[in-house]
Amino acid sequence: MKLYYTSSVCSLAVRIILHELGLSCEYEAVNLKTKQTETGADYLKINPKGAVPALLFNGNEILTENIVILQYLADMYNATELLPSVGDIKRYRTLEWLNFVSTDLHRYCAPLFWSKFSDETKQNIFTPILNNKLSIVDRHLHNHKFLMGDLLTLPDSYLFVILIWLAKLKVQMAEWPNLSRYFTDMKQRKSVQQALEEEDLVDL
Repeated sequence: MKLYYTSSVCSLAVRIILHELGLSCEYEAVNLKTKQTETGADYLKINPKGAVPALLFNGNEILTENIVILQYLADMYNATELLPSVGDIKRYRTLEWLNFVSTDLHRYCAPLFWSKFSDETKQNIFTPILNNKLSIVDRHLHNHKFLMGDLLTLPDSYLFVILIWLAKLKVQMAEWPNLSRYFTDMKQRKSVQQALEEEDLVDL
């Protein structure tokens, strides 16, 4: 397998899960501005969407979209601790959180990095919505070590990426003590430490 990635973006979630599963994988960085990989390849010929992650497997199969790749890895390697089996309500609760992180947290956090929006727009439109979403997660984590309880599951890897972004934005986390605790705990996990080292993010 080969994972096409860019440091500190949502492809980091896939890298964490690959390490959780103990899978061997090649990694090739992508410059999202130039759409070139570190070997000089035209990334748009690999993934016409131009986004990461993209997973190459079985010789020539390319799978895109972060949450789909995560589900594929859990299902193909029978990692029911990361994503319970079909028919188990816990599977759908896990996917519920995975989709919430993707469609709510990612959706409102990413624009805070975009120069096309003014600081006023970010402060008055995106930040209040994002803060409300973070408060939902913080309340949930009051009685949960991870999103689904005592065990790490797929959405935890993605939520961790969002918290990396908040750290890069220097967001003060005092309002969300449970998320702060969770972020600290996640950074102690071996798979996360390995992923952070590989993407040169250990100082966050």
